[in-house]
Amino acid sequence: MSDYSHYNISTKCVQGGYTPGNGEPRQIPIIQSTTFKYATSEEMGKLFDLEESGYFYTRLQNPTNDMVAAKICELEGGTAAMLTSSGQAANFYAIFNIATCGDHVVASSTIYGGTYNLFHVTMQKMGISFTFVDPDCTEEELNEAFQPNTKAVFGETIANPALTVLDIEKFARAAHAHGVPLILDNTFATPVNCRPFEWGCDIVTHSTTKYMDGHGAGVGGCIVDSGRFNWLAYKDKFPGLTTPDDSYHGVTYAEKFGLEGAFITKCTAQLMRDFGSIQSPQNAFLLNLGLESLHVRIPRHCENGLAVASFLKDHPKVSFVIYPGLEGDKYYELARKYMPNGTCGVVSFGFAGGRTAAETFMKHLRLAAIETHVADARTCCLHPASATHRQMNDQELAAAGITPDLVRMSCGLEDAQDLIADIRQALEQV
Repeated sequence: MSDYSHYNISTKCVQGGYTPGNGEPRQIPIIQSTTFKYATSEEMGKLFDLEESGYFYTRLQNPTNDMVAAKICELEGGTAAMLTSSGQAANFYAIFNIATCGDHVVASSTIYGGTYNLFHVTMQKMGISFTFVDPDCTEEELNEAFQPNTKAVFGETIANPALTVLDIEKFARAAHAHGVPLILDNTFATPVNCRPFEWGCDIVTHSTTKYMDGHGAGVGGCIVDSGRFNWLAYKDKFPGLTTPDDSYHGVTYAEKFGLEGAFITKCTAQLMRDFGSIQSPQNAFLLNLGLESLHVRIPRHCENGLAVASFLKDHPKVSFVIYPGLEGDKYYELARKYMPNGTCGVVSFGFAGGRTAAETFMKHLRLAAIETHVADARTCCLHPASATHRQMNDQELAAAGITPDLVRMSCGLEDAQDLIADIRQALEQV
């Protein structure tokens, strides 16, 4: 492991998480093993009792994963982190770690369609209710969404694909006024452009599949804890962290591991133990390769996104363009506040000809590929209403900030002029 907390973020991207000793591998080693050998049962027993740190089964933890998680933890400025098999798993774990049957969560309505479905359908079946609020709501409206059994507030720093920029401080104030943590998915902004902990967020999640990996090579997720939320101040609200866990030798996580380690330790010892949504060591290795260039790639994604958005803004066949880095955008000022160095490479736009025009446009793209993926080195494009958000009705689509004609384009690392030329020729067919 390493401590690069005093270095700039570029150095953390390249060298964070792992410092090799004398004669050890320069690159993070892939520990592709399900199990780990010990000399005595007593030694292994100390691991099961959480008396000592170490590894015994990769379903819970793996050294390769922990090295990469440590790097992401340093990038976000947190105190503990863990990798998961996907961004969906990260969001599920982050909520389920503190909310159970009979509990309630407040969430932004413009979150990614897959996350919305996880919350609105699957987790509702588990007895956890959700109230979805307009991210632009007033503080009074936001506070009205809370209930006595509310356990968390959830949002995205930049929503996918609505590109809503969340007012982090507003949501953090409301969460803390009601004694619950603010959990933010920081996938699109990445810690290169936004560090939510600096604005009052308590827990950050990522789909590492996106910009962090950056090459469409491996699915994964991550949870990072700021170590700042005082679980012990709300003992009755968070019994899973503040009372003995009978399923794990009666340990009380908040007391044994402190504010800095309680959340992630419980999430690992309990949820990862039972659900096993571990990221493979091979995928963690690929993720680390992506992280090493994250600080170089993100500015180029933003540069291309702004160039494409600027071109689309003035095109007569385009009815609207959403890009928070574009001057005049609804969220431009919020983006300047929370992400002064840039937002992301994703541009959402619609067509004067409606849904039919959007479908025609998609069919004629040559350089941009139609994929469910986003935030990749290669430019990709999606029509959410017929893909990622097709499970939503028109009312739910509107609440998520999506119209039937909306197209999401994730600008890659190609030459901006080539991307614009491809868009231009596709628009000529509309």
